[in-house]
Amino acid sequence: MRFSPKARLDTSRVSDRAGSGGGGSRGGPSMRLPIPGGAKAGGGLGVVIMILVVVAINFFGGGGGNGGGSPLDSVLGGAAGTDSSRMADTERYANCTTGEDANQDVDCARVAVENSLYSYWRATLSEQAFRPATLSTFSGGVTTDCGQASSQMGPFYCPADQGIYLDTTFFADVLEKQLGGRGGDFVEPYVLAHEYGHHIQNLLGTMGKVRTQQGPTSDAVRLELQADCYAGMWTRAAEGVGDVEGVPLIADLDEGDVQEAIDSAKAVGDDRIQKRSGGRVDPEGWTHGSSEQRVRWFEVGRDSGDLRACDTFAARRL
Repeated sequence: MRFSPKARLDTSRVSDRAGSGGGGSRGGPSMRLPIPGGAKAGGGLGVVIMILVVVAINFFGGGGGNGGGSPLDSVLGGAAGTDSSRMADTERYANCTTGEDANQDVDCARVAVENSLYSYWRATLSEQAFRPATLSTFSGGVTTDCGQASSQMGPFYCPADQGIYLDTTFFADVLEKQLGGRGGDFVEPYVLAHEYGHHIQNLLGTMGKVRTQQGPTSDAVRLELQADCYAGMWTRAAEGVGDVEGVPLIADLDEGDVQEAIDSAKAVGDDRIQKRSGGRVDPEGWTHGSSEQRVRWFEVGRDSGDLRACDTFAARRL
């Protein structure tokens, strides 16, 4: 993947959180959501966006995302609210101004991908429906309007503050070393596109449909597969998405890049995670879908480029 050297980057929605820490919350027990079975066991490493499922089930009985208490507080205990004094921006992205910066620096590449996702979904949704998500990177832990989160959760989306959160060590430490993903420069864009897909679901009210948490045809699985489908939609259009002046942000996205996304989708399939943990494949415990399902719905989005084709909640076959 290559970015257009003359494309202009906008860092206004991207930040890096310093001093967030990974400890307990104020006024209550630890807000940390551990990986079930431990990180080495790998049994719960389907936590790529697992927090989204928790939030959807416990917070979105009536949709929205602007309501009162913190959804993570209700699940893990602790006080609501964001301690912004502990999350000063490090200005990690201050030097990211052009596509050439993105070609030279992985941090600036992250900004370029966010800009592309922002531009794509702003054009795809109506002006009335679209609001941008924010993207925050962190190390160890982070405080959000959904509560405090550990980096062990993997990348996640918080509906309450419409923010995507990412510990950038996840890709090497978890996705590659523990889940067996091959890696590559399009892996992170795929994950960010999936998370932005959750933001679109939030805006469209889809999260309010989540009632069942586990099982091969559960609402939780349908939610995750739809986010994969939305990631595929963006991938299809990515080369044509421009910056504020219409200059394409991504100059070259080839089939090898797409295969990196597909490999990552396979790596975080529930069946593959269960196998790698040494257990048997149990579809009744699925929360994100199988490797085959995740790849299939990514491809549905990439082939169709159509929101209606991504309606996993209406699909008889997942």
